[in-house]
Parts: sequence; C-alpha cells; structure tokens
Amino acid sequence: MKTIKLTMKTIAMLFIGASIISCGDDDSGPSLPPIGGYNNADEVAASALKAYWPLDGNGIESISSTAPSSIVATTYVTGIKGQGASFNEGYLAYPSIAALSATSGSASISCWAKITNTRLTPESDSHISPIFSLTRSNEPFGNLNLIGETHGLTSSDSIQLKGIFRIKKEDGTDFGGDAVNVLKQEDWMDATHSWNANKIGGQWAHIVYVYDGPSATNRLYVNGVKISNSAWEVRNGGDAFLLNHFTPTRPVIGALETVVAGTNVDAWNKALKGQVDEVRFYDKTLTQAEIGALYELEKAGR
Repeated sequence: MKTIKLTMKTIAMLFIGASIISCGDDDSGPSLPPIGGYNNADEVAASALKAYWPLDGNGIESISSTAPSSIVATTYVTGIKGQGASFNEGYLAYPSIAALSATSGSASISCWAKITNTRLTPESDSHISPIFSLTRSNEPFGNLNLIGETHGLTSSDSIQLKGIFRIKKEDGTDFGGDAVNVLKQEDWMDATHSWNANKIGGQWAHIVYVYDGPSATNRLYVNGVKISNSAWEVRNGGDAFLLNHFTPTRPVIGALETVVAGTNVDAWNKALKGQVDEVRFYDKTLTQAEIGALYELEKAGR
C-alpha cells in the first residue's frame, strides 16, 4: 500500500509540473499573424537588402558591420522601432560599402523620419532636410538622395519630400531627375499632375524612394501611400535607363557630400535637424505590397 501511495504522489507531482510548463508556454502567447505574408520587416525583399541601419544606440550598418567614419551632432532617442538617431544639424558618414557600389539597375531606400518644415515665414531662410544620400565626390547631390525641403510658404506640418537620382552615362556625364510631392493643387496643373498635402511635419513617417531602371521611373511613398507628382515620375520617355553609380560612393545619413567634405558653399545646404530610424537600402524596385508591408510591420515594432 505504501508503494502505491508513493506512485500516486509521483504521478501527481509530474502532473503539476506539466501544468506549470504548459502555463509557461501559454504566457508567451500565440505567434503574431503575418502582415502581408511576412512575420517581420527583415523578411521583406530579403534577398535584395544590401544595407540596413537599425540605429539602435549606434550607427553601425548591420549587414557589413560598417561603423561610421564621421559622427557629427548625433544622439539616440526613442525611435519608431527601438531607438533612432537624432540630429542637431548633424550626420553619420560612412566609408564606401562594397554592396552599395554595384547595382542591378534599380534601387529603393526605405526609412522612418521625423522632420519639420524649415521655413515658416516669407523672410526666413529655406534649407533642406537631408535624410539619406549615396554620395558622389565633389557634388552636393549623389547617385541617390532622399531629402525634405520647403515648397513656398507652407504650414509647419507640411513637408515636401524629394528623391533625386544621378546616373553615370557612358561618356562620364550624368543623366538625372527627381520625384517630388506637390503640397497643394496649383493653377498650372493639368490632369497628368497629382498632389498630396503630406501633413507629416513633427511626427514619425515611413518614407520610401524607388528608382526603376527598366522604365526610368522614380516614385515616393509615405506611410504606404504613393505621394509623388505623377507627371514627374517617368524619365527618359519611359525607356530603360539603368542605375550606374559614380564611384567612389559612400552612404551618409543626415547630410549631403559637400557638407561632410567641408566644401559646401550653398546657404540652402545644411545637415539635418530631425530624427531618422530603420534605414534600408534595396537593390531592386520595391512593390506597392512590399512597401505597405514594411510600413505596417515596422509600425508594429516588427
């Protein structure tokens, strides 16, 4: 009888232990449902991701483990996903990263930024808010650039965004253009033009700039929505013009090349006052679905 009691006690203890383990598993909760077919932002266009800056307390580019070669007026604050970089007319400049010098002919830049209109009165100076640049030696605008800037006199929550490309031609000259959002409908616009008020000043916004080489088309997206003026998206008549970078090139977050090099002579060209997080560089044209998934996943901290 004593042996039977011990056996029953043992069984009871095993049952309690299993229950504790089961409860522990339940506490972790079920896995989150996919967004756009992805579990986290790292899965989106993963094979085309050539550089990624999480900006979680440091400026290291995580794929190549490249640290910034120059850090100016940069601190770290709460970002959209972990921490983000905060610039007080500052920047993070990097040495050349091999993966960014080669190109398939297309590219996409994805990031979060928190910037404010820099011109609030007609008398005040207007200057740009650089977010990311893949530089070109001795030139302010590099191969690919993403900036915020003033468009006339607008309210403090209105930000004009611009993506600018410069492609090296066979003769060494460049072919360039831009995508830009027009903040309000103007009298001169015809049916080919589109506009977007883009009231994102002073708040985090997800920004994507894409350049598609096979169609020589560039577009801008904010919070998953295309905002660029449709009349100015297609370049080279829509015929192919593949990206071909001027080299050497290096990435800079928060400034253009001439500011970093100390050769800037333009009053409009200053380093960024604002915040940036989750910078990603892809060697492809992100689709609308991929852009939407990135926005929703990173907004959810995933």
